[in-house]
Amino acid sequence: MITIVKGAYVYAPEPLGSRDIVILNDRIEKISQEIDEKNYETLGLDVCIIDGSGKMAVPGLVDPHVHLIGGGGEGGYHTRTPETDIKDFVEAGITTAVGLIGTDKTSRHLESLYAKAKALDAEGMTAYMYTGNYHVPVPTVTGDIQKDIYLLDKVIGTAEVAISDHRSGQPNVHELAKIAADTRIGGLTSGKAGVTHFHVGPGEGRLELLHALLDQYDIPAEKVYPTHINRTSALIEDAARLSNRGAYVDMTADTDIVSHVLHFQQSGGDMQRLTLSSDGNGSLPVFDETGRLTRLTVARPKTLLENVQLLLKSGEFNPGAIFSLVTKQPSDVLKLDKKGNLKSGYDADILLFDSEYHLDMVMAKGEILFRDGRVTVKSTFDE
Repeated sequence: MITIVKGAYVYAPEPLGSRDIVILNDRIEKISQEIDEKNYETLGLDVCIIDGSGKMAVPGLVDPHVHLIGGGGEGGYHTRTPETDIKDFVEAGITTAVGLIGTDKTSRHLESLYAKAKALDAEGMTAYMYTGNYHVPVPTVTGDIQKDIYLLDKVIGTAEVAISDHRSGQPNVHELAKIAADTRIGGLTSGKAGVTHFHVGPGEGRLELLHALLDQYDIPAEKVYPTHINRTSALIEDAARLSNRGAYVDMTADTDIVSHVLHFQQSGGDMQRLTLSSDGNGSLPVFDETGRLTRLTVARPKTLLENVQLLLKSGEFNPGAIFSLVTKQPSDVLKLDKKGNLKSGYDADILLFDSEYHLDMVMAKGEILFRDGRVTVKSTFDE
């Protein structure tokens, strides 16, 4: 089957102008101007035409931080958040998600996370995962970080090791260096990212441990990847400094995302080292000064799409730079080959937006999962 998206303005994520996109099965075959579908019909191939005129075509969103099997638990057993569903991602335009475990290493298991990533793949999207969780020493499946990354196809790094947070294992810089080194070697020997993804809490230490890690140990900065860096203005400024050392840094979806990204930019941060994530299905706890939980809500994958729309509508940034935050840049730091770009040979993960930045279509691996405001894919146990 040949599918051709005709006449959309393509952000690959760099702007290419009006183009036709030819999709063969699950891959992008060609992007060019005014492709004649009759050339394919004469070969006896079935051709499906999607009218992209007046719309923007962009890569499917890559969400580098999602609690695929739920998170939470900081308020007791009943506050464990639920698992994700493929429909949660599809309606958000997320075609690739990377799962992790947070605070709870007792009732949340890496084996379950691996199974969930495989299940989401089978249902139509793409999912990966990190080994480890908040605490040190980090839990693994095989008993070894390097083996997890080397032997398990879905494991691409370690996360979310917590720093500057009262819920962390209170690691020292040497312990973090050992984790980052093992993760990097696992990546080198398997051809994967080998990135350590750090949860950054609201503590006064901010990114101090990560700066010390780079100062004292031979760990490449690009293998250090902190998240939640938009908690405070001071933390954003510290993250801007870290990005200029070569590290990628990640902001969590937030209603104030425009001001956060602007502050990062104005602080001299490297915009090509910034990514956004949803923290989907993770808990959003609020603690008082004594560490007592006062409120708890659940993050939604769709907040990532909503943040993209807020940034686009703000007029503060060019669209290509915004789309890069949630497509090319997360795929670069996580070495997700064939993701995050619209190019020949890449996976056919394609979104169409209308002129008002509303999501019009979601295609993942060449299959349409969302069209005309409606999710068309079903979870395995849907009626």
